[in-house]
Amino acid sequence: MKEEILDRWRHSHSFGQDRKRPGEIRTLVVIVITASMMVVEIVAGIAYGSMALLADGLHMGSHAVALGINAFAYVYARRHAHNERYSFGTGKVNTLGGYTGAILLAVFAAMMAWESILRLLSPVEIAFNQAIFVATLGLIVNGASVVILGEHHTQDHDHDHEHHHLHDHDHHHDHNLKSAYLHVLADALTSLLAIVALLIGKYFGAVWMDPLMGIVGALLVGRWSVGLLKSTSAILLDEQGETELENSIREAIEVDPAHRVVDLHVWTVGPGISAAILSIVSRSPQQPQYFKALIPEHLPLQHVSVEVQEYEESASN
Repeated sequence: MKEEILDRWRHSHSFGQDRKRPGEIRTLVVIVITASMMVVEIVAGIAYGSMALLADGLHMGSHAVALGINAFAYVYARRHAHNERYSFGTGKVNTLGGYTGAILLAVFAAMMAWESILRLLSPVEIAFNQAIFVATLGLIVNGASVVILGEHHTQDHDHDHEHHHLHDHDHHHDHNLKSAYLHVLADALTSLLAIVALLIGKYFGAVWMDPLMGIVGALLVGRWSVGLLKSTSAILLDEQGETELENSIREAIEVDPAHRVVDLHVWTVGPGISAAILSIVSRSPQQPQYFKALIPEHLPLQHVSVEVQEYEESASN
């Protein structure tokens, strides 16, 4: 057979992962902001002998590392999108980045809770004015980062036949971006709770509010990390796709009573895109392409394999 003719049936498995995503650019911008703030706080802490500034600078550094992992996931997925070693492309690298970020988020939450409990049991003297200044500065920086990473509206109008569904769904399923967003949101929440606690401690003498707010923040951050771990691990383990998507496929095929879907597997292969394998039993068998054409084009499916079996009365007895 001639290769140029066979190319009609071949297709890429990159599923749009070879293109730079808006989340990648926004994550890099936030890394620069976070790293700059980290350097300023560490230098100021050493210069002025402030442990509060130094500690917050190191904390910002830990989140800069986590955001760096998210950025690496974007770059790696893009550069290896056409690597044939990845059967269904590098879409899950995005999810793996989100999963790793969720684990780090859980670690930070545990560290925050542990430190807060120690401070609650053994209170230390707080330099309120300096601490409030640091927390306010951190809130401004992290607030800006939250706005940058929380912007979901892109202006990508690529309508290539292979990717025309991708941009309708990917911003809802970009776990890598969600991980980065939760990291800066956790920082912003920590700064906000710290400001409230420090103000209460300064004007009402309730020093214990500072570590108590730390525990509250740790619980919220921990809850976010658990939610992200659940959603990303389901994809990494090839959990069956959404019931609504499955039902749409079944209804499209079984609109004719002569065709029945007896086996259906739907799983996520990248942000907002899924693959599907169908086994169909039919009284009037058709070519697989016929059944693929029945599936609505708006569904986020980029790779569909169809197996057709003829229904035989003798097989049912």
